[in-house]
Amino acid sequence: MIRNKFTGDEVVFSCEVFPPKRDDDIYEIFQTLDAIEDLKPDYISVTYGAGGSNSKKTAKISSYIQNVCDVEALAHMTAVGMTHDSLKERLAELRKKAVLRILALRGDKPRTMTDEEFEQREFRYASDLIREIREFGGFRIAAACYPEKHPESPDVETDLKFLKEKCDLGVEDLITQMFFDNEKFYRFRERLDQMGISASLHAGIMPITKVNQLGTSVSLSGSSVPTELSNLIAKYAEDPAGMRQAGIEFAVRQVEDLLKHGISGIHIYSMNKADVTNEIYKAIL
Repeated sequence: MIRNKFTGDEVVFSCEVFPPKRDDDIYEIFQTLDAIEDLKPDYISVTYGAGGSNSKKTAKISSYIQNVCDVEALAHMTAVGMTHDSLKERLAELRKKAVLRILALRGDKPRTMTDEEFEQREFRYASDLIREIREFGGFRIAAACYPEKHPESPDVETDLKFLKEKCDLGVEDLITQMFFDNEKFYRFRERLDQMGISASLHAGIMPITKVNQLGTSVSLSGSSVPTELSNLIAKYAEDPAGMRQAGIEFAVRQVEDLLKHGISGIHIYSMNKADVTNEIYKAIL
């Protein structure tokens, strides 16, 4: 953990990595993890391809984190494309590798899946997956949450209702999707408190270090973009080095403000950039 320099409290520090597309690039992610390991994060999460396309890589990388880096691994797992049998196989595999933390997600429809297959999937929602993982036993379960609501939810109240259902099923950690406006996060945190949701809340921070990174990120997260950030992107549109530095500094200011407001966890969406994660970590100590 890191110590909050404003309150003196301990804060969970973590980050996310994703499996490489090519099998022969997997040793590059191991090198990235070796560099991140030096920061001694509380855990490192590993993403999972649509429909489980990277499930074997996720398990392999999670095992490396857990057993070589000696850092807690949090393996992502998606409901889409999962069957009851395949879930039990993957849970048994993770348990064998001593990876005992899972981020349970619904997941997006893979390109190779037909609409009919998507509609007939065995696990429709993340809550269905959470229920079965809990019955299998032995895992600490995390879930995703959206400070500005899930893009597919009709309204905030509906989104929070389903989030409460997940927590009632046994979710112990909530990791937010990336957001760029802390005030929206603080309002979201207040709503969780009002609903009696006591799961540990970890703020997901995405450093925007490239101009073209923002469009994709926002479309996936449903996050709004504050004027300060959009102005930075316009200012450094033709200056990649300047954009990288400005993006890191924006993320650091965001984390500093969160620390002042007593956040319990910071989760960096590192995009496999150990140097960026390192710079943010050192700046907030």
